[in-house]
Formats: sequence, C-alpha cells, structure tokens
Amino acid sequence: MSNRFDFRRGRLAGIALAALLAFAVVPVAAQASAVNLATASPFVVLGGSTVTNTGPSVLNGDLGLSPGTSLTGFGLPAVVNGATHANDAVAAQAQADLTTAYNVAAGQPVPPGNNLTGTDLGSRTLTAGAYGFSSSAQLTGQLTLDAQGDPNAQFVFVIGSTLTTASASSVILVNGASPCNVYWKVGSSATLGSTTAFEGNLMSLQSISVNNGATVLGRLLARNGQVSLINDVLGIGNCATGSSPTGATPGKGGTTGPGKSKGTGKSGSKGKGTATLGRGKTTSAGTTVTVHGREIKRVVFTDNGKRVQNKSKMQAVVPTTPGTHTVVAHVTFKDSTKPQTRKFTFRVPKPAAPVLHPRHGPSQFTG
Repeated sequence: MSNRFDFRRGRLAGIALAALLAFAVVPVAAQASAVNLATASPFVVLGGSTVTNTGPSVLNGDLGLSPGTSLTGFGLPAVVNGATHANDAVAAQAQADLTTAYNVAAGQPVPPGNNLTGTDLGSRTLTAGAYGFSSSAQLTGQLTLDAQGDPNAQFVFVIGSTLTTASASSVILVNGASPCNVYWKVGSSATLGSTTAFEGNLMSLQSISVNNGATVLGRLLARNGQVSLINDVLGIGNCATGSSPTGATPGKGGTTGPGKSKGTGKSGSKGKGTATLGRGKTTSAGTTVTVHGREIKRVVFTDNGKRVQNKSKMQAVVPTTPGTHTVVAHVTFKDSTKPQTRKFTFRVPKPAAPVLHPRHGPSQFTG
C-alpha cells in the first residue's frame, strides 16, 4: 500500500515539474527581438517610388523618398513638421537601413501559438511577442497591445502578404506599451481604412495607402512602392529619432515637439505667430479645448492619436470617455512662423458603481 501511494506521489510531482518547466520556457520562445531602424528613424513617411498626398495632412516627422523622385501634394494646406529628403543620400541610406530592419522583423521566430493566420486582429488583446500571418492580415475594430508594465516590451507582426484595416479600426497600447516598439512587417502592401487610429512602425515591401482621416502614431515606411495619404495626421511621438543629417530641404527645419517651437519662419526669419492650448469647461458632451494665439491659420486636434472634429477654427470638444486623454493641437500659421504642436494630458475617472441600500420595512416575502 505504501509503495503504491509513494509511486503516485512521485508521478504527480513529476507531472507538476514538467508543467512548470514548460511554462517557464514559453515566455522566452515568445519574446520578440528589437528591430533597429537606424537612419530611417526620423522619417514618419519614407517611400520607394512616389509619395502622394491629398488634402490638409499633417506629418510630424521627416518625409523621404528614394529611389523615386515624385513628391506631390505637400504644399499648403498640407504641413510637414520635419525635413524633406527627395532621392538624396540621406533618403537612400534610410532605405538601406529600412531593408535591414525589414529583414530582421521578417526573420523573427513565431511560436506555434502565435500563428494567427486566418483570424482577425480585431477584439484581441495581445502581450509582447512575435505574431505571424502566412498570408494576409485583417484588423476590424480594436486591437489592444498590453506591455504588462514593461516599457521595453517588443511587438512584431510578421505578415506574409497584405495588411488591411477596416474603417474606424484602432490599435490601442496599454500598460506601458510604446508605438516605438511595435513593428508591422508586410510582405506586399498595406491599406489603412478611413479614420483608422493606427500605432507602430509599418514596414511594407510595396505600397502603403492611408485613406481619409486616419491617424498614425508611428511610421509609414515603404521599401519599393508608393505611400499615399488623404487628409491624415501622422507623428513619431516620443520615439528617439536623433536629428536629420544636413541636406534637408531649406525651410523645413527639424521635428517640432510640443512646446519647443521657436517661431522661426521658412526663410529663417522670425515670425509673429504664437499658440497656447487650453482646456475649458467639461460637460456631458465632452471637454472643450481651445488654441489661443496670433497669426493662426489652421488647427488640427487629435485625442490619443485620433483626429477630433473641430467645433470652430481653433476649438474642439474631446469626448470625456473614462481613461487617459492626450490632446495634441497641430498649428499652422499665416506668416513665416514654423508649424507648432501643443499638447496636454488629462484623465477621466470611471464612474463609481451605484451603492445598493437594503430596503427597510416589513419583509415582502410571502412564501
């Protein structure tokens, strides 16, 4: 009897130990390696053949193209808050570094459990790691990337052919996740649907098409094809980019960060434009945000990277949904003042749960 129970105890202990070892190995296998963009880092848009824009898009970062030469639609009312490199040595080097980064992302080992082929990315919450699609990938609705408190958590999506997002889809980062550490390797072309709120570094072998009113917190980098924009807002955010080498198109300057614009104009002379972002009254409809200043021509508001419709030329109402809101105003001026960005963050607490009070008086039980 004693031997039989000792044998059963030993067997159970062996099973438990094997299970613990299995779980200890899985996170290591699921980890994704960092992808270094090198000199491609300052570019919010980098195309291979052409880069086109329609409407008042705002690019908070550098714009580049190589080996193509056609940059169209980037005069007013579009705004490029960064340097422009059209088929020069800087853009060529950025493309070379993009190729290296693309290949590193493509070579990421994807654990069997992270193969999402044939499924939609929408309505999912994913932790750090490498995820794969043998062919196309689709995002419909909201994808949440959870860093679980690790600000260095890496997310790499290895997509065999196309990436398509439906209109009004979104990528949400929580618990310390950063768009700087999210990489989308796309084997052919990517299309972001209208009003999509996208985050991360999108690296496509061919083209990238961004439809009307989308916002991107990250980068759009196409190796061989074109990048096309329609009335979109793009920014690198707080990702470290260094500074662009010399040789930028005159008058474009460096990336303008919140509160850092000096007001210098395109010709190098000082403009008179000023801009201050303020938070006004909060009602059930939302929180009013307003830009005050001089020589202001146009203001585009975003909330957590998603564009907010203007209530007037210099005012918008941000919906007060529970959570943290980072509001950014992208300001352009009538005179020679460089475009500026202004931002602030506020938090809306979740409503308290109603308190249930016991009913006093005679018992209603009649059974």
